[in-house]
Amino acid sequence: GAEVVRTDRGGDITYHGPGQLVAYPIFDLNDHGTDVHRYLRDLEEVIIGTIADHGLKGEREPGYTGVWVGGEKIAAIGVKVSGWVTMHGFALNVFSDLGFFDRIIPCGITHRGVTSMEKCLGTLIPMDAVRDSAVRHFERIFSLAGRPAGIAHILREEHPTIVNA
Repeated sequence: GAEVVRTDRGGDITYHGPGQLVAYPIFDLNDHGTDVHRYLRDLEEVIIGTIADHGLKGEREPGYTGVWVGGEKIAAIGVKVSGWVTMHGFALNVFSDLGFFDRIIPCGITHRGVTSMEKCLGTLIPMDAVRDSAVRHFERIFSLAGRPAGIAHILREEHPTIVNA
């Protein structure tokens, strides 16, 4: 029930589908520090702040990119940078059908599971509330507040897709 799409971004196979907040920001890293690792940590910080707004403690896992809650991955990050311009981004599992992850080895990680905000909290968080939190954290972390072109338009739900790097 999902389309497989090959891409040239970093990371391994992942899933994008309904119930995820998918953000593929396009930044010129000349304006945000020419440091890809810093950019990845900043994306993680957006996610950590977003889920904290809803009562979850997100953590980084040494040696991996993404955000974990209770030892399970709640958000995957896969980016490409060309000429210091970013492409691709992250998917945060808000109320995703986690069964799709049973058919792949998410991000190539075999020893950890995948979770969602709904699973961790035991209740459904409206996507609009998560999106609004993410926008605030993007604005704070990337100093975007007050810029004419806001970032709310880049955050959207995705149709079911398996992304294979």
